[in-house]
Amino acid sequence: MGMTMTQKILAAHAGLPSVSAGQLIDAKLDLVLGNDITTPVAINEFCRAGFDRVFDRDRIAIVLDHFVPNKDIKAAEQSKKCREFANVYGICHFYDVGRAGIEHALLPEAGIVTAGDCVIGADSHTCTYGALGAFSTGVGSTDMAAGMATGKAWFRVPSAMKVSLSGELPRGCGGKDVILSLIGMIGVDGALYRSIEFTGDGVASLSMDDRLCICNMAVEAGAKNAVFPVDGVTLSYLEGRSGREPVIYEADGDAEYEETVEIDLSKTVPTVSCPHLPSNTRPAAALANVKIDQVVIGSCTNGRMEDMETAHAILSGKKVAKGVRVIIIPATMAIYRECVVRGYVTDFIDAGAVVSTPTCGPCLGGYMGILAEGERCVATTNRNFVGRMGHVGSEVYLSGPAVAAASALTGHITDPGEVLK
Repeated sequence: MGMTMTQKILAAHAGLPSVSAGQLIDAKLDLVLGNDITTPVAINEFCRAGFDRVFDRDRIAIVLDHFVPNKDIKAAEQSKKCREFANVYGICHFYDVGRAGIEHALLPEAGIVTAGDCVIGADSHTCTYGALGAFSTGVGSTDMAAGMATGKAWFRVPSAMKVSLSGELPRGCGGKDVILSLIGMIGVDGALYRSIEFTGDGVASLSMDDRLCICNMAVEAGAKNAVFPVDGVTLSYLEGRSGREPVIYEADGDAEYEETVEIDLSKTVPTVSCPHLPSNTRPAAALANVKIDQVVIGSCTNGRMEDMETAHAILSGKKVAKGVRVIIIPATMAIYRECVVRGYVTDFIDAGAVVSTPTCGPCLGGYMGILAEGERCVATTNRNFVGRMGHVGSEVYLSGPAVAAASALTGHITDPGEVLK
């Protein structure tokens, strides 16, 4: 039996001719990632285990992004611990205030991950890098500590689900609408410990930002990882970014998939995930009676340049609805700078929004947009569990940037087609 794309990457990093679903392997890592919340815990475990060196200071990335600029003393202490560790061990890819960005947008942008890599990160949305043709998955801080010291991690090889894409997305839709639709179809455990492998003619029509968004939320369907094939879009994106040559893996023609899902991209509609699960999806047009208090456009899911472009196309020259707070967060400093250069920041401010430096803050209810009891938010983030962005009595509706921006103008959930007419 042939291997899937994920299985080929894992076999190569385990030094094995082949692997099969369910097999336990020990794989070499190309990158170990942590942030300002998870890295301090990993550092404690690293020291407790008696480690006194890292396996490769160029293969570890620490990104301060969740509570930065620091929101309180505890956040400051966590960041300080990361800084001290990075200094002691000479970590090459350490990103602090002024250089940082939201980790899962920053690492692809900086070329730290490339096709064929095997990556672990102490953050559940590390699955993002499958968009580049890499195997990447979230782990706990203990596994991060072991990875930093040994350069290895153990895995149970996942079985696979094939998602075959056809057609092209209509105007007003993006990668977020695709992944929300898929999660709505299969449920939050529909891909539990599986690899989601995207294939089909429709892949070519998706931008890299679309793919990064889609892979980012694969974990919300329970997936171990998600991966796109390496094509011209991938190679064009990687060119000039990474100092390492991409390694291209392709699934065998007789690879085994436990399930195949067909998605016609041309039939995608602007989609919203209603409280309190990402799988609770409905068309945005069916939710026009849902009034909102806040809009957040940003996060590791939708804070990239195309997301800023989408929001700007809708908000520029208009005013946000009275009583609606709008927070826009470019995901990296490079994206923030580009928004300044293009005049987006001025236009966002003129529309009545605030623009923040890169942070994960509001996504996890940390700061910069916490909700009070009874408040509703449309957010381009990735989770809408009870209390995710604040009070347990608040509600989060997940959407793409087009729905979020359109809703900001009307004060209720709005299909972007209504304001793009």
